[in-house]
Amino acid sequence: MKAFATLTLAASLLALPIAAYAEQGNAAEQVVKYGNIEIHYNAMPTDELQPEVAKNYHIERSHNRGLLTIAVLRKNKLGVAEPVHAALSATVVNLNSQLAEISMREIKEGSAVYYLGEFRVTPPDTLKFSVSAKPAGETRKYQADFSRPFFN
Repeated sequence: MKAFATLTLAASLLALPIAAYAEQGNAAEQVVKYGNIEIHYNAMPTDELQPEVAKNYHIERSHNRGLLTIAVLRKNKLGVAEPVHAALSATVVNLNSQLAEISMREIKEGSAVYYLGEFRVTPPDTLKFSVSAKPAGETRKYQADFSRPFFN
């Protein structure tokens, strides 16, 4: 039962803001695929998190804070995508061309593996994210670049 709750939480962290951004016409595909490797990503204001979720993951809820969530998956021989550990680096650039690194931390819960990183945002702004992931057992790095608007 706990494993199901963990996977549900991880999925909700990755999918939570999709509906909100879709309503504003800003939804984009939240995954980049490279053969058998997938990088799932999302960025959202932390004040959209439920208080108990923010508390459990030690995330400050604020309209001036954002949360980047990353999951790296590899398809197995049966074609089923499974989470994998990865070495990650992430940066964010705002409309004023200010660049910041995002420190990512790995979360392991049961078979789920995902990464969380917080960043500052001053809405309204559109942030450009660049994520580099080197999955365990791979020799190359994979890139996910995307933009996300943040509103007041």
